[in-house]
Amino acid sequence: MVERDLRLFSHENILGQIETAEYRNGYYVLEFYADQHKPSTKPTDTIEKFYLYPSGGTLRDSTFQLVFYDSRYDTYRGFKPPNSKTR
Repeated sequence: MVERDLRLFSHENILGQIETAEYRNGYYVLEFYADQHKPSTKPTDTIEKFYLYPSGGTLRDSTFQLVFYDSRYDTYRGFKPPNSKTR
């Protein structure tokens, strides 16, 4: 069986990383392949840290610049993080 590469950017891999990601200061620390400081759906030579803030549904890059908002990750819109540390 081939192991899934959680560093490929996708909804499923965000959820997969949240299961074991470090949670601090209100965000999850995630790692994805990056292309020009944006998460990539394809492998690249660069892996960067990204920060998912479930209290606002935002993903931020390593300098905390906004990458995107998605209501699927917004606790105010009903997102329930799998890790109880955010509750």
